Amino acid sequence: MSIVQFLRIFWARRLLIVAATVSCFVGAMIVCAVLPPRWEASSRVMLDVLKPDPVTGEIIAGPSARMYVDTQVELITDYSVAGQVADQIGLLSDPALIAQYQSRGRHDKRDFRHWAAQLIIDNTKAKLLQDSNILEITYTAPTPDNAKAVADALRKAYIDYSLTFKRETAERNAEWFSAQADKAKAAMDAAIATESSYEKANGLVMANDKLDMDSARLQALAGASGVAPAIVAPSAAMSPAAAELGQLDAQIATLSKDLGPNNPTMIQLRAKRAALAVTAEQERGAARAAAGAASAGVGALDRAVAAAKARVLAQSDKIGKLTQLQAEVDLRRDEFDKTSARAAEFRQQAVSAETGITPLADAVTPRSPAFPNYMLIVPGSIALGLGVGVLVALLMELFGRRVRGVEDLSSAVDAPLLAVIAAPSKPGRAARTRQSRGMKLSGRRKTVPA
Repeated sequence: MSIVQFLRIFWARRLLIVAATVSCFVGAMIVCAVLPPRWEASSRVMLDVLKPDPVTGEIIAGPSARMYVDTQVELITDYSVAGQVADQIGLLSDPALIAQYQSRGRHDKRDFRHWAAQLIIDNTKAKLLQDSNILEITYTAPTPDNAKAVADALRKAYIDYSLTFKRETAERNAEWFSAQADKAKAAMDAAIATESSYEKANGLVMANDKLDMDSARLQALAGASGVAPAIVAPSAAMSPAAAELGQLDAQIATLSKDLGPNNPTMIQLRAKRAALAVTAEQERGAARAAAGAASAGVGALDRAVAAAKARVLAQSDKIGKLTQLQAEVDLRRDEFDKTSARAAEFRQQAVSAETGITPLADAVTPRSPAFPNYMLIVPGSIALGLGVGVLVALLMELFGRRVRGVEDLSSAVDAPLLAVIAAPSKPGRAARTRQSRGMKLSGRRKTVPA
């Protein structure tokens, strides 16, 4: 169908479309007049999802942040929060609410506090503002003051419950970890006692570096034996007196070519050489003595290493058992340290006032009701009426098709169109008036007797 055919259908059914539009508009106005107005007030908090916890240093990020936000939204509309609000604003002592509760259905088995809390939950909405970590709490009430009061009470109850829940959870965890720390300490004490008894029974002592005393002594001797051979006596040719003696011999040989043996210079040089020869011989003797002492020391060190090694090998089984006992002690000590640290951490959380939720400004008393919103209802009712009218017109045309133009005839009859005959023009108003008067006069003449 073309747009012209649709327009012809709408024009032919214009009264129906107008009636549907007017009916929807009038119905919307009646609903707005009958139903009481509703007011909305919003209170906001900021979730510190990117701020590290002051005790644990943990940061909520990634998928955990989305889960955390969803949990907070659901918590606001939970009975644990709504019940506190019902207590704070005095709903449980409201006579009208009590009468309404007493006239409830027989199948409703809830107590009065749960019933009143459900009224608050039904009128509460919470959402995270787009591209922010601000959580908005909105409450709808019959009066603006009530909406503001309940919105602020919801925010306060939500923060108080979050703090209470966090402290109770931390306290339970601290108690559990403290109990585990006590068990770990008992196991550590038992392991230390077992190790001490084994050391006394076998005459072994475990050093601080997790080695028994014999193994530590062997390690020290082995290190010393590796250094001692590098300490050797200096060579006699390398002594200072021997070096100076060689230089003096070369000088005497050179001067003896020009000077006689009785020359004072030659006599003085030969006397100096004799003294240097005695000194060089003494240095060579000292070097040989030192080399002998060093050789004797290395031999004694090697013998001590061999003896310590034999002792360690003889007690290898006992040392292995002692090493296992020491490892058990270290394991129990590490377990005790970790559980004690976690218990202390949770005890700090149990007394901390940090909830990760920062309250923002209080709710503002609304100036205009959220319902009825005439700026939304009037255009919406008109659009709905037009839509319903057009839909009904199309359905009526579908079940009662008519020919309203050339296009309708061409689509209905498979035959060529030869001509279009214009409809006869209707007489004007003046002509219709004259025609009706003439008919009345002719009727009167017929009633006159001949």
